[in-house]
Formats: sequence, structure tokens, C-alpha cells
Amino acid sequence: MKSSVRVLCVGAGHMGRSHALAYHRIDGFEIVGICTRSSQSSSKLNRELGGGYAEFHDFAAALQETQPDAVCISTWPDTHAEYATAAIEAGCHVFVEKPLADSVAAAEQIIQHANASDRKVVVGYILRHHPSWTRFTEIAKTLGKPLVMRMNLNQSSSGSAWQTHKKLMSTVSPIVDCGVHYVDVMCQMTESRPVRVSGIGARLTDELPEGMVNYGQLQVTFADGSVGWYEAGWGPMMSETAFFVKDVVGPKGSVSIVADSAAAAGQSANVDAHTQTESLRLHHSQLDAEGNFAKQDELLRLEDELDHDALCQREQEYFLEAIRSDIDLTDHLNDALNSMRIVAAADESFRTGRTIELVHEDSSNTVGAGS
Repeated sequence: MKSSVRVLCVGAGHMGRSHALAYHRIDGFEIVGICTRSSQSSSKLNRELGGGYAEFHDFAAALQETQPDAVCISTWPDTHAEYATAAIEAGCHVFVEKPLADSVAAAEQIIQHANASDRKVVVGYILRHHPSWTRFTEIAKTLGKPLVMRMNLNQSSSGSAWQTHKKLMSTVSPIVDCGVHYVDVMCQMTESRPVRVSGIGARLTDELPEGMVNYGQLQVTFADGSVGWYEAGWGPMMSETAFFVKDVVGPKGSVSIVADSAAAAGQSANVDAHTQTESLRLHHSQLDAEGNFAKQDELLRLEDELDHDALCQREQEYFLEAIRSDIDLTDHLNDALNSMRIVAAADESFRTGRTIELVHEDSSNTVGAGS
């Protein structure tokens, strides 16, 4: 029988809680500690897990005392590079929530350390483990080229959700934090190199650090002619009317996520609603001899819908398999860096007022000068 992977859980917010629950449930992991900045947060999570886990409030001390095999990092993005690097240097495998870091340079730092070690680093791209999103991506690939990909996730937040958003925006904008998910999906759909990015943004509140915006939109062009846009805004001023758009168009038709429950009034700040799909609408562009549509739209009901905790459990099962089966994660990390470069270019475009060309050298993407 294989020995359990001893894991230190860092962070106890919404994502940290779900990942800790997964480790608690999966035969193959053993939690050796919970590390948070807040005694209240770690104690609350510890109670939910049944109690008995060691609690820490200093990451370096927790790492030294527990000597884990793996570390799960579900903290603010500006700590990811520091914590991941320290964990790798301590001989640990790492699961790190998206975005991989708060900048391209910091993301590259994590990957460099991962490549120089025999440790595994998995990034929390939850949609890659969602069967309905996988099907959405597969259908999009059948629509021909180029593709037009339209996605957004605006969130009308108040109370604790708004407090969380403001803390996140002390380091990254919504277009960076959430955008990496959806540009990653776009890259999977096109299987083509992103070549050009434009971005816009707006500051809709004075409750943020100087220079930070709480609304943004990016437009990305791919080498095969495909184009995509992504929009994200957070705060009590955001509209609930069109917070959930997931739509792909190609020469042969279109496919859209139909998520009536997720799109219901008041659901935009509900994290569980963000991954709900319910059904896919497949539209065919073929016309008959009279110029009318030759086929009716198909509504594909999705019976394998998973809740947020179940999706996080799938992520951690993949993490365990990566460790035990020595899965090559080179492409996984390159994809994470690629999506990070796109959203960072969008942020640069907004701040400079220029379109950003993405320069590719030896299959490695580097953000070049604006044009």
C-alpha cells in the first residue's frame, strides 16, 4: 500500500476550504497542518474537518515544523511565488491556486524552480476538471476556424464577498484573477498561438488602492485568425443582467452554455454558480436548398454536473496522480504561463493605451513592446 502524501494546507478562504475538504476525504492524502494569518479562519476550518489538525500562522514555521511532502497554496496571489518557491526548495510538491502568481515574472520564477527540481507543481485550473466544460471545449473544436469566443464573469458583490474582492484587488485586477481561467479555455479551443492583446479598464470605486481598477475587458487574437474577448468586473455597482456569457461561434455554427440557475438574479457573487453549466445549446449554420436552416438547434442536457467541492476534489485527485505516476507537467505549466501572459498584456494595454504584440521565440511566449 502506498504511503499517504502529507500535505500542509495554506489559506482557509473559499478555495482553501474546498481543497482542505478534498485532502480530508481522499485516501492518499494526510493533512499535517493548516496555516492561515487568522486564528479564527484556521479554527473554523479545523472544526469543519473534525478537529485535531495542527494550526499555524507563520508559513515558514509551519513548513519547518510539519516537514510535509506537499503544500497547497490558496492565499492571495502576491504570496504565491514566495510560498511556492520556499515549498519547492524544501522538497515539497505544490498545488497553487490560480493565478499562478501576480505577475509574469513571478510565475516564471515558480516554473524555473519547478523545472530545476523533481517536484510537481499543479495550478488550480478548475474548469479543466469539469466534465461539462471539457465537452464545451470539445464541441467548440468542431465548429471550424476561425473561432469567435465570447466570455465574461461579472460579479455584483456586497458584504463579505465585496470585502474579499477588495482584498484580492490589493494585488491583482479582476481581469487577471478570473481571466486566466477563460483565456486558458480559449487557448484549448483554438490550439493556436495568441499573437495580439488589447485591454480596457475602469475604476468604479474609490475603495481600492491607487491605480487599481475593478472592471476590465480584454481582446485576444490568435495566429489562426480566431478572436476572443473576456470581461470581468467586481463590486456593488455591477449589473446582474449579463454576468454569465459563455459562447463560441465558428463557420459551422455555435455552442453556448445555457445556465439558467447560474444566471438567476443575485447569483453573480455565488462562487458555486460560476462553474454551473446545466446544458449546452448547439447551433448549426448549414442551410437547405431554400436557404433555411437545415437542422434544428440541439439542447444538450448535462447530467454530470458537479458542485464546487466535487470539482476541487477532482483537482486534488489529479495532483495525487501527478505525484504518484510522475506525470510530465511541462505543458500544464507552459499553459498556465501562457494565460498569465495574455491577461498581463491586457493590463499593460489598458495602462499604456496600446495594443500589445506577443512575441514567440522557440515556442516560448514573451510580451513584446506595444504597438
